[in-house]
Amino acid sequence: MNETTKVITATELKTNLGKYIDYVIDDHEVVITKNGKKAIRITPYITEIERYFIVKENALDYQYGGKKVSYDEFMEIYEKSELRMEYINGEIVLLASPSTYHQDISGNLYTHLRSYVKGKNCKVFYALDVHFYKKDLNTPDVMQPDLLIACDLENNVNENGRYMGTPTLCVEILSKSTRSKDMVDKLNTYMLSGVREFWIVDPFKHSVMVYGFKDFEIDEYTTCKLQDTLTSYFFEGLEIPISEVF
Repeated sequence: MNETTKVITATELKTNLGKYIDYVIDDHEVVITKNGKKAIRITPYITEIERYFIVKENALDYQYGGKKVSYDEFMEIYEKSELRMEYINGEIVLLASPSTYHQDISGNLYTHLRSYVKGKNCKVFYALDVHFYKKDLNTPDVMQPDLLIACDLENNVNENGRYMGTPTLCVEILSKSTRSKDMVDKLNTYMLSGVREFWIVDPFKHSVMVYGFKDFEIDEYTTCKLQDTLTSYFFEGLEIPISEVF
């Protein structure tokens, strides 16, 4: 039994209820017995998100999946939580903080993309929440691409300042724990929601996979290695030497 746990009788609880409420509030727990058997456990209140997941300090991103919730339930949890999270195929996915190398790559790409869109009716964003409505489905996936280019801002920002459109380009930077999600689930969501181009940046292989989508299918696919220059599928004139990404 944990040393912060007190075991008391039901009679003791009735007599000293206030005392034991204060004890629980101080992040302890109380177990109440009745007729010599453990009957009830009182623990500190936990948030909605903690009800779905047991949080471990050393857990990496995408290790909390598996709990199915509705879109409305997700939005209620999301609005009350300070955690970074996504909603993919009906599941809540918690996101870990990016590494310094991840941030370096993201910054290098942002510099190139921002320079390209200057003077155009498009903007580049970091980790912006986007509601992706896949073809023939009413419930969206909610994701935070590492980088995106949005060219439909004029009529797709709601009263709360939230972007509700579909990005033209999405960029994901892989980590060991997000590889399968980025390369399978996110590729599928972006393709079926009308995104035109998707880059998967692999920091371990120093390469970038470029997917071009047309009519909700893969139209073109190329892999750019360290000695190559990335040429955008959709944006004319957007070219980035891969060596300048890493």
